Amino acid sequence: MKEIRVALAGNPNAGKSSLFNALTGAHQRVGNFSGVTIEKHEGYLDYRECRITVVDLPGIYSLTPYSPEEIVTRRYIIDERPNVVVNVVEGTNLERNLLLTVQLMEMEVDLLVALNMIDEVEQKGISIDIDQLEKLLGSHIVPTSARQRKGLDDLLDHIISVSDGRIEIRKNKMTFSPQVEKAVESIAGLLGHERDLSKANHRWLAIKLLENDREIYSQVQKYPVWVKVELAIQEAISECGLLQGTDPEVLITEDRHAFVRGAMQECVRQPRVSRATPSEKIDMVVLNRVLGLPIFFFVVWAIFQLTFTLGAPLMDALEYAFALLSDTVAPHLPNPVLRSIFVDGVISGVGSVVVFLPNIVLLFMGLSFLEASGYMARAAFVIDKVMHRFGLHGKSFIPMITGFGCSIPAIMATRTLKSRSDRLATIMTIPFMSCGAKLPVYVLLTGAFFPPTMAANVMFGIYLLGIVMGLWTAWILKSTVLKSESEPFVMELPPYRWPTFTSVILQARMKAVMYLKKAGTLILGAVMVIWASSNYPHSRALEAELARETVRIELSPVAQEQKEQALRHLQASMESRQLEYSLAGRSGKLLEPLIRPLGFDWRIGISLVTGLAAKEVVVSTLGTIFSIGHAEEQSGLSAILRSDPGFSRATALSLMVFVLLYIPCVAAMGVMKKEVGSWKPVLLYSGYVLLVAWVASFITYRLALLFA
Repeated sequence: MKEIRVALAGNPNAGKSSLFNALTGAHQRVGNFSGVTIEKHEGYLDYRECRITVVDLPGIYSLTPYSPEEIVTRRYIIDERPNVVVNVVEGTNLERNLLLTVQLMEMEVDLLVALNMIDEVEQKGISIDIDQLEKLLGSHIVPTSARQRKGLDDLLDHIISVSDGRIEIRKNKMTFSPQVEKAVESIAGLLGHERDLSKANHRWLAIKLLENDREIYSQVQKYPVWVKVELAIQEAISECGLLQGTDPEVLITEDRHAFVRGAMQECVRQPRVSRATPSEKIDMVVLNRVLGLPIFFFVVWAIFQLTFTLGAPLMDALEYAFALLSDTVAPHLPNPVLRSIFVDGVISGVGSVVVFLPNIVLLFMGLSFLEASGYMARAAFVIDKVMHRFGLHGKSFIPMITGFGCSIPAIMATRTLKSRSDRLATIMTIPFMSCGAKLPVYVLLTGAFFPPTMAANVMFGIYLLGIVMGLWTAWILKSTVLKSESEPFVMELPPYRWPTFTSVILQARMKAVMYLKKAGTLILGAVMVIWASSNYPHSRALEAELARETVRIELSPVAQEQKEQALRHLQASMESRQLEYSLAGRSGKLLEPLIRPLGFDWRIGISLVTGLAAKEVVVSTLGTIFSIGHAEEQSGLSAILRSDPGFSRATALSLMVFVLLYIPCVAAMGVMKKEVGSWKPVLLYSGYVLLVAWVASFITYRLALLFA
């Protein structure tokens, strides 16, 4: 079976991911591109005796390496050399999309253009002369509709034909102004004499050098030919300055835009628009300066309500299943140590995290729906005015929204901000956003201490508190050490679209798989460490006392049922005292004086320390430690926490606030250090968030006790 590797490249909102989902279906996997935290979506399909592997590259507007997404896309095309690059363009917004197409043409890769959303093109009465556009671009164009699954077979046939060489890649009609063309040819000729650069695309390298591309500069400077190339570049800059009054970089950009405008005039006929489109009508309400913000908060609140309403019975079912599993496994493990490892450690620890999978899937389905529908872009505009009041750029909202999924890619996404002060201020706000790892903690505690409808409101309030604290932190920074003017916010608003059910489900499925992998690796490892530190060292005095008390109860003149009940209580009491004697218990006792004013005991202190590895570990730690102290109970963790005298509704609220605000996970701290440049500001920031978390939790706990 022939192997074909295909890269999908295109602008954001061009339907690239929808086309990826339509082609690969359930045969997908998610990882990271080499050396960065940007997600890599890869899938495959079998078609006409070919195994076609498809890589969905990040959505970008150009190949200029300013953002991580642009760097990843360009390096993948250059280094991995896919057999075919499919440029997905939005048929209803062709002019903007073709700017990336022109840059891909310059790379002289085996290029196909997927004219996506052809159904919307026809619906809007747009006429595109595909044959003429193919001649201009030098590439075959395949009309597609990922939503209606139109043109997919035709696209796959073209991919195979291009890979086999049966479709010849024709010369495109793109040329630069005479001065630029002369410089490109001169520099490309010089590069051609360098033996180590013989396999490179010399024309593309010459164009990027004239564009002042720092990455290409650093590569070519390593070779002896650089001395001549640098002189040629300086000569080109001088000549363009004398003849055109500007430099080659500006001329190249203008020539690309001129080519695209000419192609649009020659090949595309737009209908006359005499009335507002449906998207414009909706925006009159959604982007209204009075209604916009309340609508945004209502939409987010509704998603939380839906998450809890639909997720509660599914979560209860999973919790019951794990309790049943414990009851089933325990009798088959006569060895008490082995039984404790599996029942108290693995099942209680990992199970306490896995039971929240339905809520996480539902939440991400809701967020995926909002993003695919086009509403998230509107939310950024609605929040823009609020952001400026706190000294942030409007674009800061995009990384902050990304932070609701994971802080690591959100911190990386701040590279799109040009101002260093805006970038640093945004980085410092992101850890306050409630990432997906914090969600299990919220679901556990709100589900245990609040009824479902109130639980959704409490969790919505926690998310809102994170945003408020993040903006407050940004205001402090921008008013003092990072004082500067924020730039105006410009962002494309895609038309509203009804997301495909398959696309939303696949996005949720990928998040679920990643969550389960984390539960089976990092969290399982953490659970075993927690179990060991919670059970060792053993106290011989407690073991001797347990033996004496057991004999006393067995010899006591009471009914057998009373003896069994007394033995269960004795066992639970001894396990609780042994837990305090263990390494984990002693460590927690050292922390307890610092956290007791927040309503926390030493057991919660242990979970907060282990939560630095990953916030889900807070739940697995509580599941392991509290199950040891409640050995006589075979109910879920929520019921155990409700019955524990050291845990109350006030404690739950205080703990949620602390988890929201205290130090992010170790991985996020590492990425923050990389983006900031040194550990000193990161460590200062860690001290700041710990102080904020302590004060906010203290206030929350005291107010909760007061109103309780």
